[in-house]
Amino acid sequence: MAIIGGRNRKPRKFDYEPRFYDPSKEDDLKRRMRVNRKTRRRNPTSLLYLIGLLLFTLYIYQTL
Repeated sequence: MAIIGGRNRKPRKFDYEPRFYDPSKEDDLKRRMRVNRKTRRRNPTSLLYLIGLLLFTLYIYQTL
């Protein structure tokens, strides 16, 4: 409503205080995340359960 006579609002401001940055800690964290990503594997039985559940729902859907 600035056209009708209201005043223009200024953008909101915020105060940001950066945290302490330690490059060595960040490198350690990245290395641990990379190791966890490589070692985590999917369980093949969970895939079988998912397929079984899908087939069961399709069977129920067809019988109705």
